[in-house]
Amino acid sequence: MFDCIIVGAGPAGATTAYHLAKKGHSVLILEKASLPRYKPCGGGVSPAIAQWFDFDFTPVINNTVTKVKYTWKMDDPVEAELKDITPMWMVRRDEFDNFLVEKAQQQGAQLKDDTEVTAINLQSDRWQVNTNNGVFEAAYLIAADGVNGPVAEWLGLGAKQKVTGASLEIIAKVPEKRLNMAYFDFGSLKNGFLWSFPKTDGYSLSGALVRDRKGKPEELKKQLYNYAVKFGVDASNGQYTEYSLNLWQENQLLHANRAVIVGEAAGIVDPLIGEGIRPAIFTGMKAAEAVSQSLAGQEALAQYTEVIKQEWGADLVLAQRLAGLFYQFPKIAYKVGVKRPAAAQIMGKILCGELRYSDIIEQATKKLKASFIPGFGG
Repeated sequence: MFDCIIVGAGPAGATTAYHLAKKGHSVLILEKASLPRYKPCGGGVSPAIAQWFDFDFTPVINNTVTKVKYTWKMDDPVEAELKDITPMWMVRRDEFDNFLVEKAQQQGAQLKDDTEVTAINLQSDRWQVNTNNGVFEAAYLIAADGVNGPVAEWLGLGAKQKVTGASLEIIAKVPEKRLNMAYFDFGSLKNGFLWSFPKTDGYSLSGALVRDRKGKPEELKKQLYNYAVKFGVDASNGQYTEYSLNLWQENQLLHANRAVIVGEAAGIVDPLIGEGIRPAIFTGMKAAEAVSQSLAGQEALAQYTEVIKQEWGADLVLAQRLAGLFYQFPKIAYKVGVKRPAAAQIMGKILCGELRYSDIIEQATKKLKASFIPGFGG
């Protein structure tokens, strides 16, 4: 029997495994795919994650970004240099996720990939986890199986608030002037935005309908391919993938009896800029702390829910409010909330983990409302 079984080998699951194994606990990671596996994702990672690990991520940093360019319907541009900030990392998820799993294995965690979980059963002081490759038992269970994974639902931890996202991966030669520039376009996609992250051998174009749970995937696909054309890249051989994003829900529980949920399964995705990797890793780190304390006899799982709510969920609630204002009047919001040089720099700092929404929400909301409502703000 293991101390903990983790279902899912993405950043959240691998982080949990790494920190638990490092503390000397026996850990089993179950992953239904064969690793390394393709994962559609823009691949932008805040360098702030480095503070939570004791190893170097250089082997899987494909590229770095030091500038951000914003546009309104591919026009009216503004550029911001990320001054005095560690450059944002660009990664390929198959390499990045596998790297984290290997680091967990080096600490003693075990991995069984090509192993799909089919059922879970709580039996007194242990979880029985049924898979297509046998039955495994552990004192604690962690659901890290993503937005479409079943484990959170099996644990009774609520319905998910899903929106549609998509990625278009294009292999191409990247001009030097574009290699260190991330691009964000607003207005082309109603109730959402498009972005392009450069890699050393191509681009990851992505989009998300962040304020429209009933948004049409065909419109997202159309605008993403239009974006590629306007961006000047050949998408004829691009790899297009649609997926769901699970947004944060206020007051949701993230723990059950001897179990917690982490990462995308917990809806820890930024509704304004689509960031998911850094918050997923944060939940994995905090889940490892909670399970380790629980194994030592403390009642720590409920505290895990509270920590995530206070240290990340509260900020996501602010981001949702800001997104609601932004997409209600997007053209005005772009001019007021993005295009100004100072605002562009602030968004860059949020992307890199240097600022939180709680640091800017009051001023940003006041400026947006002053633009929408005559006389507001004095």
